[in-house]
Amino acid sequence: MGKKRREIPTFELPIIETHCHLDYLKEEELSELLSKSLAHNIEKIMTISVSPKNLQTVIDIANSHPNIFCTQGIHPHDANDWSDDVENTIRQNISNTKVKAVGEIGLDFYYNKSEKQKQIDAFKKQLQIAIDFDKPVVIHAREADQEMMEVLKEYAPRMKRKGVIHSFTSSKELAHCALDLGFHLGFNGIITFKNAEDVRETLRICPMDRILLETDAPFLTPVPYRGRENAPYYLPFIAEEVAKIKELELETVLKACYQNSKDCLSL
Repeated sequence: MGKKRREIPTFELPIIETHCHLDYLKEEELSELLSKSLAHNIEKIMTISVSPKNLQTVIDIANSHPNIFCTQGIHPHDANDWSDDVENTIRQNISNTKVKAVGEIGLDFYYNKSEKQKQIDAFKKQLQIAIDFDKPVVIHAREADQEMMEVLKEYAPRMKRKGVIHSFTSSKELAHCALDLGFHLGFNGIITFKNAEDVRETLRICPMDRILLETDAPFLTPVPYRGRENAPYYLPFIAEEVAKIKELELETVLKACYQNSKDCLSL
């Protein structure tokens, strides 16, 4: 028999899940997942759109529960599918009260599932939507630091609301650039992984008022549940790890991240 995993802690202070993909979760019914998340004091959940196929799906999920919110955006993996019709759909949906941000948008030159220039073009178009509708953005950045910095420096000065680079795994240079421009950084289960010291180093230099907690569920499940499908109710482990890495009281981290989520994403 394997070693028994530690129970998921529940804290008196609430946690906001700023980034997950509820429509990708397979192991639990949504009602069961929400019930379990609320039992662990996960107060609100943001489910993220990534492609033309799930723009409406995330809105439908958000409409199904008062504590769920969503985004509208096309992931760089799906940038080849960007079109005027997709842009019009996002622009029409963005005024829905459940839509809190434009995302998940950005650049991914690691997988290169879409052409680089199409990624850049779709990213810029969606940053413009955020500017037009005064919405923050949820950004994906991987192996594209130089181009990401160039685009952010071009668009950020015109953005009243900035947003977050989620699941931050990029260079300290990009971290400093994003922070200087007013963005938050999102941290998840990666900070519990043995081989992620570079991400922990970035967390150490990130001011406490710029940190968001997320799971990116169903991906990146934190230790000690790595190997299982991720879910918002694992957020307490991430909060604990942030407190440990930042050498702060857990209560300080929980209060700060809760306020950061409200400030950054109006959650």
